[in-house]
Amino acid sequence: MGTWDGGPFDNDTAADFCGDLDEAAAGEREGIIRGTLIRVIDTADYLEAPESEEAVAAAALVAAQCPGGEALDPVHGPEEPLPDLTGLRDLALQALDRVMTEPSELMDLWAGSDGGSWCANIRSLQNVLLPQPPGEQLSLV
Repeated sequence: MGTWDGGPFDNDTAADFCGDLDEAAAGEREGIIRGTLIRVIDTADYLEAPESEEAVAAAALVAAQCPGGEALDPVHGPEEPLPDLTGLRDLALQALDRVMTEPSELMDLWAGSDGGSWCANIRSLQNVLLPQPPGEQLSLV
């Protein structure tokens, strides 16, 4: 596993995924991200690390467009513009939940090392992706 750090784009697989997005036609990028998330959600058996790393990067791309989301990494994230991904919020949350559920190779790999920062990054993404409670309604009396 070519990991540099615990962030969503801090591994070779995520960097390659972002490169693939940059090479794809603008109209195909949302479908690639959607497909990546669904593929992980639908994995009932052992979830391999590369698929998880792509899903975490995809979820981070969605979260970056949500209120409270962190800006994309200018060095390791995609360079080309992305469409509105906020409609994928629920899929991104489900994919992160699957990455954090056994059997998951990526979770196992981070559990065997200092995975605290990785887990904190996943929790942060999940918090951003959670549905936001509706704002307080003003009543006209």
